[in-house]
Parts: sequence; structure tokens; C-alpha cells
Amino acid sequence: MRAKIIERLSSIDAKDWNRIAGPDNPFIQYEFLIALERNHCLDEYGWHSQHIVLYDDNNKLVAAMPMYLKDNSYGELVFDWAWADAYHRAGIPYYPKLVTAIPYTPATGPRILVEEAHLYEDYARQLTDFAIQYAESINASSLHWLFTNKRDTEFLQSQGHSMRLGCQFHWLNLPYDSFDDFLSHLSSSKRKKIKRERRQVKEQGIEIEIRHGNEMNDALWKIYHDFYTSTFAKKSGMATLSRDFFKEIGETMARNVVVVFAKYQQQYIASAFNLRDQTTLYGRHWGCSEEFHSLHFEACYYQGLDYCIEHGLKSFEPGAQGEHKISRGFLPTDTWSAHWISHPEFNQVIKNYTQHEQEGMQHYIDGLCDHSPYKLS
Repeated sequence: MRAKIIERLSSIDAKDWNRIAGPDNPFIQYEFLIALERNHCLDEYGWHSQHIVLYDDNNKLVAAMPMYLKDNSYGELVFDWAWADAYHRAGIPYYPKLVTAIPYTPATGPRILVEEAHLYEDYARQLTDFAIQYAESINASSLHWLFTNKRDTEFLQSQGHSMRLGCQFHWLNLPYDSFDDFLSHLSSSKRKKIKRERRQVKEQGIEIEIRHGNEMNDALWKIYHDFYTSTFAKKSGMATLSRDFFKEIGETMARNVVVVFAKYQQQYIASAFNLRDQTTLYGRHWGCSEEFHSLHFEACYYQGLDYCIEHGLKSFEPGAQGEHKISRGFLPTDTWSAHWISHPEFNQVIKNYTQHEQEGMQHYIDGLCDHSPYKLS
């Protein structure tokens, strides 16, 4: 077996990468990751590709781990600013660090990519051991696996890494026959609230369009990207994803791309960007030029629910945070990350912290579950 670091995904074949990544998550696909690299979304913001690939004796790619060298903590959405500050106060550099994650994407998925399930544990151990050796060789403070799926979470926990528990709000399809069927499973007050919000959007004369990637063009991508950047401008953030990035995945991942547009008096006024796979819709970005009552809920949530029901998708993950999603049918769902810390004393402090944090987060999740909008069986 031979492991090595590659600094550009273009140095390997797309079919080889997608073969080990599998078809079940759009963010881990070659087309998504290479579009980030090719369209000025990474290095300019401190994400430097250091992907680990593992080859067998026949020089066949058998496993991989998407990894980035970071000189900041922007765009990770598992927040370690307090850790960096503690390092700084102790006079110890926290950066550079390594992250195994999808840039700017708080969506759970595979981070340790192994084609053959029965070889997963062996290859996963080789990849993670190599990653830690590499981290030590470049004096990285730490290595972080973010938004790991169940298999990766269980493996990384078995290796003794610090584990962080987070919470998002996801919707599951029973499946429902229609949106009204979904509403019929909610309590009366929640059902009335959603109906009122959807009715208010229609009464304002707003029309909704849904387009897949192959139904977009340059003009529509410009309109969408203007909405996308406006959101960051309003919040004093950085719009890291370029228009060319969206255009590229619109072509290379056409059926995965789902864009919701809102129109008022024949003018586009808002949009919501989603990606999908065979089972799940992932809500990602929202932007608008004007504020309309309940439009955010319609474009970001209700249109997504309609889409999942119509296309037989099993779940809808509308992004990070947002307790207001509970009343609209999205329930608390665990998210996980794993952390290797080089410094022995800080490693123990952080391990103690994450254990205590887990207890508090689990209490928070349990409390949120008491506010389910669904009727009692």
C-alpha cells in the first residue's frame, strides 16, 4: 500500500475518485471538489488542498481523504475560535492546522472514502495514521474531521479522538403523498401557521420557479450570484463561492443542482440554492433584493419540502442552525466531528471540554425534541 499527498485533485482521474467516493453525497464528488479548486474558491481564503490518496500494489486508487491545510478557521462551521485564542494566549501557534471537510459546507457525509466496505477499517486506519504523521511533520497543531457520517464517527471515536456533538434540523419524508398530507401530520396550530405563510406569499403576487442546473444560463447565474453575494454583504461576511464555480457545477452536476427563484412583477427578487442526491435535498444559500413577508420560509423550506415529496427524496437538510425550523417540521439531528490535537496538555484540556460539551448539547437536543410540531401517535 502507498499513501501520498496531492495538492490538486486534477492530478487524479475523476472516475477513480468517484468510484471510491460512491454516488450518495454530492459534496464529496470529484465535480464539486474540483470546481472549488478551479474557480478561486479555496487558496484565496486559506484552504490549501492536501488530499490523501491510498494506492494498492497494482497502483489502483483504493481509498482517499479530502484534506486541507488551513491558516484560519473560516468556512468550517465547527467553531474552534476559542481553541485558537487559548493557544494564542499560551504563546503557542494554532495555525497551520489540517481539516478533513468540505469547504463552506456544514453537511454530514463521508470523509474517509473507501470503495470496499470490508476493507474500510484497515484503509481508514492507514489514511488517518498517515494524516497524523503528516500533521506532525509540518508542525500542524491539529487535525479535524468535520461533519462525519455514522461510519466515520464510530471509527474515529474508536481511535480515541476528541468528539464534538452538534445539532442541525432535518426533515424526514414518511413518505408523504403531498404537501397537504405532510401538513395533516402536524398539530393544528403549526399547520395553520404554515398555510398562512404560504398564502401570504401568493397574495403578494410572488411567483416561484424551480430550475435544475441544465435549465440555467449565464444570465440566470449572474442573477443568482448577485443574490448570493448580497447576503454576505449584509452580514459583513465573505462570499467565497465564485459565479464560475456555480456555473461549472451547473454543467457538470446538472441534475444535482436545484435553484429556487422568486419573481415579483416579472423581476427576480430572491433565490435559494440547493444540491440533491438520490435520497436527500441539501439547502445551501439564500439571497434577496427585497424583503417580502414569509418569502424566506417559502423559498428555503416549503419549496424544498414540496420538491422532496414530488421527487421521492427521503430527507431535507436545510443547512446549519435555526430553531425556528422545528415548527416547520424539521427535527433536531445530531452532527459530529473528531479532533486530533498535537499538544499533549491542550489535547487533554480539549478532550475534557468536548466531553462536557457533549453532555450540554445532548441536554439541549433532548429539550428541543419536546417541541416537536407533529401530532402525538
